[in-house]
Amino acid sequence: MALYENERVSVIIPVFKVERFIEQTILSVVNQNYPDIEIVLVDDCSPDSSAAIIKNMQEKYTNIVYYKLDKNSGAAVARNKALDIATGRYVAFLDGDDMWAEGKLEKQMAYMKKHNAAISCTAMDTVDEKGQALGSVRNVREKITYKFLLHNTMIATSTTIIDRNQTGDFQMPLRRGGQDYATWLMLMRNGIVCCGLDEVLSHYRVVSNSLSSNKWKSIRQVWEIQTVNEGINKVSAAINVCFFVVNGFIKHFIK
Repeated sequence: MALYENERVSVIIPVFKVERFIEQTILSVVNQNYPDIEIVLVDDCSPDSSAAIIKNMQEKYTNIVYYKLDKNSGAAVARNKALDIATGRYVAFLDGDDMWAEGKLEKQMAYMKKHNAAISCTAMDTVDEKGQALGSVRNVREKITYKFLLHNTMIATSTTIIDRNQTGDFQMPLRRGGQDYATWLMLMRNGIVCCGLDEVLSHYRVVSNSLSSNKWKSIRQVWEIQTVNEGINKVSAAINVCFFVVNGFIKHFIK
């Protein structure tokens, strides 16, 4: 029996210090042409005016759900609360400073249904804090397996949609960083394959001092997730991390 008997997409957006971007982020969702969208925003006690902006938008868009945590707890806790609130069969992730391209949901949902995909992702480009394109594109392959993901963090959070009727309900590991990568591995370790649509349908905003901007921190997170969360032995994890570093070098420095 299906867990969710609807075709709704619940969009999971954690909110923390995104007052400059959150309106544009939300508008990129409400302007999608998919017929059944729920937008779940969980405020991680953001100290800025993000809450006021969201509440103002709630007056115009009735499919916005807003919840504020009791204390600052990190993106994983915020996303997990949003997953609890979400009523859709499908959950899509979007960071509070990123944006979706026009037609993203319709195209990606059609692609998922064509391939009966439990998880899907798309290509993504980068923009600066003003929304101007930086010329960098993160492409994806058609089939992303667990083994491949151990060598390459190809699945970008703001491009990902998950069918909970196929994966079951889930919660993200409680990490301050890298909880998205840990989640994909957790869901895929028993054979689920992520289907990649290699079309730029999301825009990743490069913001100074973001948690994901430090490459050495990212390498350490990959190591911790593989050895602690996935229980991979240290020799194999070290080899995987070497692949991760080489892939990163090729992506950023070789034309």
